[in-house]
Amino acid sequence: MNDSSRAPLAGLRVLDLSTMIAAPLAATLLADYGAEVVKVEMPGPGDHVRRFGAQKDGHGLYWKALSRGKRSVSLDLRRPEGKDLLRRWIERFDVVVENFRPGTLERWGLAPDDLRAINPRLIVLRVTAYGQDGPYAAQPGFGTLAEALAGLASVSGYEDRPPLLPAYPLADIMAGNLGATSVLAAVQRRHATGTGDVIDLAIYEAALKLVEINILEYQQLGTEHGRTGNRYGPAAPRGSYQCRDGLWIALSGSTQAMAVNVLRTIGGEELVADPRFATNAERREHVEALDTLISDWCAQRDRETALSELTAGGCAVGPLESVATMLDNPQVVHRGSIATVEDPDLGPMAMTGIYPRFQEAETSIGRLGPADVGADTDEVLGRDLGLDAAELAELRAAGVTDGPAGPAAPIPGAP
Repeated sequence: MNDSSRAPLAGLRVLDLSTMIAAPLAATLLADYGAEVVKVEMPGPGDHVRRFGAQKDGHGLYWKALSRGKRSVSLDLRRPEGKDLLRRWIERFDVVVENFRPGTLERWGLAPDDLRAINPRLIVLRVTAYGQDGPYAAQPGFGTLAEALAGLASVSGYEDRPPLLPAYPLADIMAGNLGATSVLAAVQRRHATGTGDVIDLAIYEAALKLVEINILEYQQLGTEHGRTGNRYGPAAPRGSYQCRDGLWIALSGSTQAMAVNVLRTIGGEELVADPRFATNAERREHVEALDTLISDWCAQRDRETALSELTAGGCAVGPLESVATMLDNPQVVHRGSIATVEDPDLGPMAMTGIYPRFQEAETSIGRLGPADVGADTDEVLGRDLGLDAAELAELRAAGVTDGPAGPAAPIPGAP
């Protein structure tokens, strides 16, 4: 087991009031890097992610990974007793992460400025679909709507089909990473000033980062790109190509040198000298013919042969894996990119590891999301607020908190 004191964020305490994906992911990343993260769940049903997506034996699979390394405390912040507990508790934290609809915490008397009046060093990360202000601010929203608003879907897919929304939470994951980065920036500023901050993160703004090159081109040149499938407007060749054995490769010729290497590998010097493919502009103009040549070449070879020949020719090429085949990919296996973590409910579970690697600091994946809502309520509130067993039992009986009585199983590596 790693020494938790050597983790990059050892000593940082985070209170995660959020639910679903974007904001909780920001807190999860901080937990991965060694912060102690306490997740507050509503008594009874708990976090929506417990019931989101695939389930096994009554356990949400994504919940297990997204809530790894977090302690679960169940607390009803709508109740006066819950609010009072939070006000007493907030002095013990460095960061709060929340994603309530704008105005909700204010109505509860728990606005960031109120919490920071108690703890001036507090950093509050607020994550919403559209941000805290503007004409859309009060509307309900998820990552799907953020992807649509940012223009991401309009350039995804094929020209003769409807705009394509990602089949995975792309904007949420972008926002989670940006949220964690912003918290670290605020922590660094706090070292200099001694005061915290309030961070307003709109998920659609995180998605805008993905289409920034399109924004620049439209504003400067008036060019608005449509949907081009696997092709990438600025460069050719680029795409996915099926081999004789039915497997696929991905290939990119985004520089002149790489494009020439592809041409030489599949057609020799004669193809390199073909005026249709002499420059990137020419290759883009004749992209249909170029893609046909590459596709025909790949169709005559099994994938391993195609990869071997293209790699030997200095091409930027790699296997286009499914999730199933990616798990066995030698690069993924060598780096341990997919971790297998033992869970008391479901046994060994495969999930993403902690990225990036640190040379000196140590990181480790903590306990996976617990089965019980409020699994750590008594342990954490007893420790942080000095509540005794009778007080904890009274709060639980009144529905202010939830969870099993007594201490929970420890989180590996947690303080």
